[in-house]
Amino acid sequence: MDALLDLLNSRPLVNGEEQDALGDPASGRRWAREHGGEGTLAELALLREARDALRDVVRGESSPAVLSPLLEGVYQIPEITSDGLQWTVKTPPHARLAVEVVLAWAATEKRLPGRLRPCANDACQLFLLDRSRANRARWCSMAACGNREKARRHYERTR
Repeated sequence: MDALLDLLNSRPLVNGEEQDALGDPASGRRWAREHGGEGTLAELALLREARDALRDVVRGESSPAVLSPLLEGVYQIPEITSDGLQWTVKTPPHARLAVEVVLAWAATEKRLPGRLRPCANDACQLFLLDRSRANRARWCSMAACGNREKARRHYERTR
């Protein structure tokens, strides 16, 4: 699940300019390796494709069907272990990390429907996973976006 949020949040706005953790081969390789990937160019291209498709799906701009091409050639093999039944995902090596992120999104939607969402700050491109009991979290960070919005509303009320 960490890789899912990290991938969705890999294109933040910093001082009004978009930064892309997967934008150049060196930083992309570093990001992929930190998340268990190899950092090959093919893997990075697929990660960027997965990120963009997932962002559109989470924002409600695209149907989850846009994720289907990312799962082509992927299958699961059941294995009986001492712990019981375990499913192993088989995928081309360069696609493994992107597939894991798509599967993490699907598991999140099943376990916590509607809780993965974009930050309510229009000037922010980040996403959050609302783990609150009331399901009312709106900001990627209360210290950053939430505080700015509250300060803006307070300023408008007191003007």
